Amino acid sequence: MRVEIWSDIACPWCYVGKARFEKALEAFPHRDQVEVVHRSFELDPGRAKGDIQPVLAMLGKKYGMSAAQAQAGEENLGAQAAAEGLAYRTRDRDHGSTFDMHRLLHFAKEHGRQDELIQILYRANFAEERSVFSEGDERLVDLAVEAGLDADAARTVLADPAAYADEVRADEREAAQLGANGVPFFVLDRAVGVSGAQPAEVFTQALTQAWGDRSPLKLVGGGDGGDGAEVCGPDGCAVPQG
Repeated sequence: MRVEIWSDIACPWCYVGKARFEKALEAFPHRDQVEVVHRSFELDPGRAKGDIQPVLAMLGKKYGMSAAQAQAGEENLGAQAAAEGLAYRTRDRDHGSTFDMHRLLHFAKEHGRQDELIQILYRANFAEERSVFSEGDERLVDLAVEAGLDADAARTVLADPAAYADEVRADEREAAQLGANGVPFFVLDRAVGVSGAQPAEVFTQALTQAWGDRSPLKLVGGGDGGDGAEVCGPDGCAVPQG
């Protein structure tokens, strides 16, 4: 079974939602047969690379919040994150474009390190003092290396704005086609969808439903050898008798 997760590094609920989903996945009896793929979704797709501002200022401008309201929201998110065992800095974080991070995540996917990198990026953005936005490409290169990727290869990806850009945009178009207008957005086997950082129990229900909804293969023409069509089985192959 494949689970696709549309998310953004700048999205605190994606950070929390990933932890809740993983709690459900860890207890799922068929977890070893579940493939998780992270898909790109930018909350602020038009933001220029150098357009960086404090999170509280961004929230005030985008949602019309007062500074006190924005800070209260951050404190609430910090509590939600702590309940999942996640570190979360409620003050002095900044916000910027995540496009390069998404490009780097597609590069990481090719090398089997996507989940490692996205968790490291979340941690760096939400829990660490150093910014993932204002310190330039070398900060992202360091994080890519921590995820097990080659520094020079990661640096080459970041230096080329076209590298994996089509893959990021394709993910975002697909999210729109699926009706996702916010993240996190989870799609299980293209049959069951979960929107938002739901409790682990909801993800358990979704995993169970998606697993159970997988229909057995419907055979056309029988195909069991009883209708004149020859087959090979555990006891060998049927040999036509003259």
